[in-house]
Amino acid sequence: MHKMVFLQVGAMSAATAIAAFFFGLAGAISAAMAGLAVVVPSALFALRLSLASKRTGAPSAAGFFAGEFVKIAAMVGLLALIGARYEGLHWGAFFIGLIVTLKANLLAFWVKT
Repeated sequence: MHKMVFLQVGAMSAATAIAAFFFGLAGAISAAMAGLAVVVPSALFALRLSLASKRTGAPSAAGFFAGEFVKIAAMVGLLALIGARYEGLHWGAFFIGLIVTLKANLLAFWVKT
């Protein structure tokens, strides 16, 4: 699970660099904020799962789904908060950062365990 978070951080960094190249500083900040809105809840969820597995051996299915629901709700809340509060938001770069970071899961198929 932690490997997935590192892949998301790498994808977020790449999206930020791409947005900086095409859209400048405002684009880089927008892409980075969208990526962080995905990475931070994912990292907290991975930490919760690892602590639960150390404590009981394996997290329960109900605990997993509850944590996943909280993770998604936190992502949506952070994205809405950024969209509402950050006035210099570049929407194109924001969506690039969001999509690239979310699709980092596809990279996991090519990474050896």
